[in-house]
Amino acid sequence: MRYFLQNIPGDKHGFNKYHKGLISVLFLIISNIITGQTVHDSLPYKVTLSQCISYALANQSLIKQSEIDEDITKRDIRIALSGWYPQLEADANVQHYFQIPIANYPNLNNPPQYTPYISLPSTATNISSGIFSVNQTLYSNNIFFAARTSKQLRNQASENTENSKINTYVDVTKAFFDVLLTEEQLHVLDEDILRLQRNYKDAYSLYKNGLTDKIDYQRTEISLSNTQAQRKSAGETLKAKYSILKQFMGVVPEKQLAVTYDSSRFENEILIDTTKNLNYNNRIEYQLLQTAINLQGSEISYYKWSFLPTLSAFYDYNTLYGNNQFSELYNKNNSSSLLGLKLTLPLFQGMNRMENLSKAKLQYQRLQLGMEYLKSGINSEYTLALSRYTSNLNELRTAKNNIAIAKNIFNTVKLQYDNGVKAYLEVIVSETDLRTAELNYLNVLFQVLSSKVDFEKASGVIIIN
Repeated sequence: MRYFLQNIPGDKHGFNKYHKGLISVLFLIISNIITGQTVHDSLPYKVTLSQCISYALANQSLIKQSEIDEDITKRDIRIALSGWYPQLEADANVQHYFQIPIANYPNLNNPPQYTPYISLPSTATNISSGIFSVNQTLYSNNIFFAARTSKQLRNQASENTENSKINTYVDVTKAFFDVLLTEEQLHVLDEDILRLQRNYKDAYSLYKNGLTDKIDYQRTEISLSNTQAQRKSAGETLKAKYSILKQFMGVVPEKQLAVTYDSSRFENEILIDTTKNLNYNNRIEYQLLQTAINLQGSEISYYKWSFLPTLSAFYDYNTLYGNNQFSELYNKNNSSSLLGLKLTLPLFQGMNRMENLSKAKLQYQRLQLGMEYLKSGINSEYTLALSRYTSNLNELRTAKNNIAIAKNIFNTVKLQYDNGVKAYLEVIVSETDLRTAELNYLNVLFQVLSSKVDFEKASGVIIIN
């Protein structure tokens, strides 16, 4: 670059201008790079659950689509209500006749028949006209319908966005805990591998010293290999679960994440009040369907009153120029203006209004039946979520107790084996039981956390600020 700058042709002033321009371009490029890195790195490497949810609510594509749909709905409402404003229109034209139309006029000099008729040109060779019109709607059933439903349409769009946010909250929370508990499983397997490696060294040392046969350390070797394979499989699974979490969050796949959580809060997080009665109004799906029913009721009212006329006021200003010589076309203006009212009354439309009214009523009945079905579905979902949560919570208490028992058994058996009381096979069995108990506890813990989120959604207590 230095050589390029030194060999630019032109005077010093031109070089300075080029130099300043190049520096400006470089500055913009660097600024964009820095800005892009700031946006990309706005999410830290280690993320908590609240950070994941906040990021997802701000960046998830489905939520952004719902927010765009809200804006589209607002624009549609404004478009529909624009009919209340005065409608202004201007029109102008210029015409040249190659063959002038002829009009027959009665011969006033030859009464009483006034014949023969006199043929005269009906217009000049060149004419130009213009019209400026103003139309103000005073009453229109279409615009009144748009005004009546505008609030409900905004509510519907807002509720759709809220529904997307709730679903994103649930998906991100489940994916986060799935990742977290898989990592906890990896920690359990790592600890088990270390324990097996120590046991393998001890068993092999005893075999070398002639105190035991090779079966003990070979069994340890098999158990160690199986655990290492299980650990490798869990590691690959963790990559897939991180990918799912990134998808729900709206994070680019290249972004590296590591979840972090205070494990001491686990048992506090799993508890929730299950004594409250189910309230259908808290469910966003119920709110959406109720809004749809209200909109359908407004549509029925629209067709009931669609026989009413449309009333508007108008003002027209017309200009007319005409001359056989084009150069003198605009020398004389024949203008006119008028003010009036226009009433449009639909008399017969081929039963269109009545058929639309019947259709709207049927759609209303269908939505009401859908509401009954939705209530039944919400009640079933709530009952099932509550049942799963309580049963998983009971299993968690049992699984936690099993870990304590398995640890005690393993420590006792290991001590007895070291003293020559127990066979090494019992050490392997007790160690496998301990690992199984710990992994089972983690699986049940995830099920509790997952069923807790499902119960919160079924209860309608998830509120996105």
